[in-house]
Amino acid sequence: MMNTNVCATALVVLCLLDFTVTENSPPVVQVYSRTLGVFNKNNTLLCHVSQFHPPVIEVDLLRNGVVIKEANQTELVFGPDWHFHVTKYVPFVPQSTEKYTCRVTHLGISREVVWEPDM
Repeated sequence: MMNTNVCATALVVLCLLDFTVTENSPPVVQVYSRTLGVFNKNNTLLCHVSQFHPPVIEVDLLRNGVVIKEANQTELVFGPDWHFHVTKYVPFVPQSTEKYTCRVTHLGISREVVWEPDM
């Protein structure tokens, strides 16, 4: 009888966890450089995407609207609340004539955030 109660309780907890896990959360997107953005100096462009669920997401760094293929991405990581985060990054030498953006697509919705050199 006790094993049945434990199993029933565990099943209820799992169902509740599944309900909270499946809730959709849009990503928070931050685009910045490793050091203060000075043109014509080596730097690293980063796009940190956090607080999203489900974990299916596409992150691209772009230079003048073209995907930077050399960009690397960290492993997808989740926190205790089942929200995920990931960072895409690439070494770059910022030019004043170029526009750098991060494009994030989550649940079919795309959003672009522009890098500002003074951030």
